[in-house]
Amino acid sequence: MNDATRPKPPTLHDVAERAGVSAMTASRALNGKPRVSAETREAVARAVAELGYVPNTSARMLAGRSVRRIALLHGGATTSAYLGELLLGALNEAPARNVHLTVEQCPDRASMDELVAQIVEAHVAGVILPPPLCDRPELLAGLAAAGIAMVAVAPDREEDATASVSTDDRSAAYEMTSHLIELGHRRIAFIEGTSRHRSSTRRRRGYMDALRDHDLPVDEDIVVAGDFSYRSGLIAAERLLASGDRPTAIFACNDDMAAAAVAIAHQHKISVPGDLSICGFDDTPLADAIWPRLTTIRQPIKEMSGKAMEMLCARLWPDGSEEAALPRHLRLPFELRRRQSDAVPRIDR
Repeated sequence: MNDATRPKPPTLHDVAERAGVSAMTASRALNGKPRVSAETREAVARAVAELGYVPNTSARMLAGRSVRRIALLHGGATTSAYLGELLLGALNEAPARNVHLTVEQCPDRASMDELVAQIVEAHVAGVILPPPLCDRPELLAGLAAAGIAMVAVAPDREEDATASVSTDDRSAAYEMTSHLIELGHRRIAFIEGTSRHRSSTRRRRGYMDALRDHDLPVDEDIVVAGDFSYRSGLIAAERLLASGDRPTAIFACNDDMAAAAVAIAHQHKISVPGDLSICGFDDTPLADAIWPRLTTIRQPIKEMSGKAMEMLCARLWPDGSEEAALPRHLRLPFELRRRQSDAVPRIDR
């Protein structure tokens, strides 16, 4: 039997389903935790025997040696550039904290119970939750019930129950749009990200706020959908630039889509920034690698991830001073980084 046809070993979720309990309850029963009835323990034990479930012994051995384990979670809607910055921030902070970092991919369509079971099986003390996972109330509640500490990165709202680190997306988008208006642009298109990321909604609001505050109309025809991916940026930019009344500037909701818009402009032989200004958001390495180099909003993704790691460790393993010094909700500053992709619009446009 090859690897493709070999049946997968049973998981904690399978045990919980067979026993008729939640994954958190099954975990508590297997780990000898209190507040689990004798009947439930017997049901879980029977399920383990029937399924041949084998706990993650390597993780248990690590736990026995008191290794600190933190997981960085990410969903399918996270771009590689964004995930890379998150990883760098957490990895840079982990050695100083004597922390072992694991990365857990969480499928978009997985149920809360499945996600919590997956994280419980990873035997971690806490998790870093970037968007869109940090905006799933049922996941936050499930992790809290399982006793897993968490810090949300860039959540839609600052909830008292969940520590967070973020930046002000709405104000940042407002500043970028105002910058383009001050250059003289009056027809500014906007490429949105996926609605699953609340940051996209916040950035759209900032864009619209700036238009209204400068007495410019909001033209829904040049607000086009994307999903943060490069491919979606290609499709959105093609739609915008194929129009007879094309914009003089495009503000994309992240750098991947802005870079795609630059590529489409080159294909149409439209000069950037001579005939079209294009700006992005995030300041990922891509922004500095393409030509022309992107004007963008520097969202401190790496720093937010590092601070999330610091906040988790301070709460899980306090040293008596650091925990009190850290706020529950930390907001880091953004920065508009002007490079080569924006300019004053041509007078003849």
